[in-house]
Order: sequence, then structure tokens, then C-alpha cells
Amino acid sequence: MSYEHIEATLQDGLGTITLNRPPVNVLNIAMMTEINQVLDGWIGQKDLKAVLFQAKGKCFSAGVDVGEHMGDLAPRMIEAFHGMFRRMDRLGIPTIASVYGSCLGGGCELAVFCDLVIAADDSKIGQPEIQVGVFPPIAAQIMPRIIGYKAAIELILSGKIIGADEALQLGLINKAVPRDKLEGETAAFVKPYLKLSAEVLRSTKKAIRAGLDDDFEPSLQRIEAIYLDELMKTADAQEGLHAFLEKRKPQWTNQ
Repeated sequence: MSYEHIEATLQDGLGTITLNRPPVNVLNIAMMTEINQVLDGWIGQKDLKAVLFQAKGKCFSAGVDVGEHMGDLAPRMIEAFHGMFRRMDRLGIPTIASVYGSCLGGGCELAVFCDLVIAADDSKIGQPEIQVGVFPPIAAQIMPRIIGYKAAIELILSGKIIGADEALQLGLINKAVPRDKLEGETAAFVKPYLKLSAEVLRSTKKAIRAGLDDDFEPSLQRIEAIYLDELMKTADAQEGLHAFLEKRKPQWTNQ
């Protein structure tokens, strides 16, 4: 099946989703719906051993479409966006991201939610949402569990962008490689998992997640409620989003 904004293949136990929405792979509802359709088709595939997210174009992803955070579109956007992570969680197999260039906002959340991340040394990684008056729900759920509370709250509250080396030191990514070697290094990075039993991989990942004693769905539901029912009803959230679209500095009223 062909898609407008992505490419998808399933071969030899590896499902690959390639972001392909030029120029910077901004994730809009249509694109995320396509990703969800692919993941739906892979749920229950007994021979699926890993899923790889990669990209074409200038960068991995500059984030989620800010315009679709507005008004009546916001609940639809959150449903499509969080649908990707719910489906990845349901797959129960290793998920891998291969990133380069800008990996920001929702693009960063997609990458770091993956179990394993390999990044080019030119990667710029971060969650700048706070600067436009919102917060990153998936990062709020997953980042403290990956890198600890203090590192996560600094990244999310500051909105700062870090390079691949710092991301590696923090534990946000597993490996940093030269940009011109990313494709080959990604293939080598993925290869060991494709030699293993799909069922054993699923059971092992399930056990590791159980060891964290953390249920993804209940915590994400609480975060969604805060985002849609509290944050998006504030004047500053609307001001920040409008200011971004209008290319001006936001005028905060702290309400």
C-alpha cells in the first residue's frame, strides 16, 4: 500500500516506517494517521521482530504541526499523536529510531519513546514546546523514566536543544555516529535483534517493562487530561501558539 507522507516496508522481521513529508517531516494529523494505519496492520504479526523509524529529507522531524494544536483540532491531533505511542506500546517488540538533523518536539518524542535510538552526530534534540505555551505530553510521561527527574525537568521546562553527544551522556540515545555513516550504522545496529526469536523478544521486553512497575496507559490518560482540559484552556497556551504561527514573540499574561 502506498502512502502520501510516509513509506512502509515489512521484510525479514523488520518493519520500517520512513517519514517522508518534505522539507522537515512536520507531523500532521494526516501523516500520523498513516503511521497508525501501518502499526495497526503490524499488531499481531508473529514474525515481526523490530520496528525502525527513519526519515528522508533535511531532518528526522521538526515536530508536530503547531496549527493543529488549535481549537477543535487539538483533541484530534492528540488522538492521532498519542495513537502512535499506544500502538507502539501494544506491539510489544523492540522499536528503534534512526535520527539526524532536527529531532524536535513531537519528533523528539517519537524518537526517544523508541526503545533504542541511534543518532547522527549532527542531531539537534529537544522539546521546545514550553516556548510556545504548551508542554510535550509524551516527554512528560517517558523522559523522567529514561534520564531521571532532574535531567528531564530541565530539558522540558527550559525547552533547550542539545546535541547528540549530550543526549548520549544523558541516556536519551544509545549511539552517536557520523552523519555520512548513519545508514550503514543503523543497519548494523538493528541486525542483532533480527537474529532472535520474535516471541522471546516480546516476552523479554514485557518483563523489562514490568520491572519498571509502571503502567503506560493510566499515566498517559492523566497527562492527556491535563493537556486538553487544563493547559489548552489557558490564555497563555493560546497566545503562545498564535504567536508562533504569526512569527512574533508571545505576550504572556500568566493566566
